[in-house]
Amino acid sequence: MARKVVLAYSGGLDTSIIIPWLIENHGCEVIAMIGDVGQKEDLEAARRKALATGASAASIEDLREEFITEYIWPTLRAGAVYEHKYLLGTSFARPVLAKRQAEVALRIGADALAHGCTGKGNDQVRFELAYKAIAPKLRIIAPWREWQIQSREDALAYARAHNVPVAQTKADLYSRDRNIWHLSHEGGILEDPANAPEESMWQWIASPESAPDKPTELEIGFEAGTPVSIDGKRLNAVALLEWLNAIAAANGVGRIDLVENRLVGIKSRGAYETPGGTLLVLAHRELEALCLDRETAHYAQILAHRYAELVYYGLWFTALRQALDAFFAVAQQHVTGTVGLRLYKGNVAVTRRQSPHSLYRTDLASFSMARYNPKDAEGFINLFALPVMAPANDSAS
Repeated sequence: MARKVVLAYSGGLDTSIIIPWLIENHGCEVIAMIGDVGQKEDLEAARRKALATGASAASIEDLREEFITEYIWPTLRAGAVYEHKYLLGTSFARPVLAKRQAEVALRIGADALAHGCTGKGNDQVRFELAYKAIAPKLRIIAPWREWQIQSREDALAYARAHNVPVAQTKADLYSRDRNIWHLSHEGGILEDPANAPEESMWQWIASPESAPDKPTELEIGFEAGTPVSIDGKRLNAVALLEWLNAIAAANGVGRIDLVENRLVGIKSRGAYETPGGTLLVLAHRELEALCLDRETAHYAQILAHRYAELVYYGLWFTALRQALDAFFAVAQQHVTGTVGLRLYKGNVAVTRRQSPHSLYRTDLASFSMARYNPKDAEGFINLFALPVMAPANDSAS
């Protein structure tokens, strides 16, 4: 039996009932670690709640700067998007939380780590792979794989029986996860892909219909693939992302509804609100188009797909992810410049792209034949066509 357990605590339904469950079933001391990844919640209230429901200690860890600069920005530079649409908001938040949780456990001499992830989801893998990378000798307790609770309704009943206050009700059974990058919604009517999301479900981004009638324009600046400024004003990572979140959310930009393939082999349906991230991914992609040569750009697309899988699968602390970061560090050296965007009622249009390292040559891209000999194309086409012509010649013979 574990003596001292550090629990990744959010104050939501699952982790709220885990504290009394651990004490009741494992007889251990519980230390709650609350990670601030920009979820805009009353974390001090969550800390007090953890103590009131049995935790011997509870701490709030400010992880916002580390989360953005060490997890979000590398993923953005890689252009990693999972299955065309998912901007990985929950995926890369898990390793930064789990890393700090494991570090806290090692520092205070705990012998176990616990999380509130369900036995069906991806997060259990993400947390536990991080634990095994940072603190491989510590025991892992995953209550959803042990207890008799089978549903949200069961969890609510357990909370009532143990006098644990929770915000969720039977009328609102959405499972939500929020951080500075996104807000996710799962469960409820979303479990049937035939159901459209309820307007009341969305909590962050304005509906396109209610967005301002006048477009909003802004310019995002990048250095070596990393966002550094808005409208020419340099900002730290937290301020920059919060500013973009506010602008995009007000203009109805960043709502996503998708069916995805979970790592455990189950298809799931979720709705995501990623306001500032939607702007950054688009702007970064447009600047890459200007600054990367064709071969690097096309190969980066292949690696971006793999990078997205690694993040989604929880394989952050791996040699392959570090090696891919090394590739993108070189590939992004010249992805410096600005991209102008126009936001209007849920839509984003690119208005301009500028870079001191632009590979776009007006004299070559124009219809003018100056500095270009069209006769050279004939030999190029003949050589390029050899693989196409070979089967035809074989059949002719």
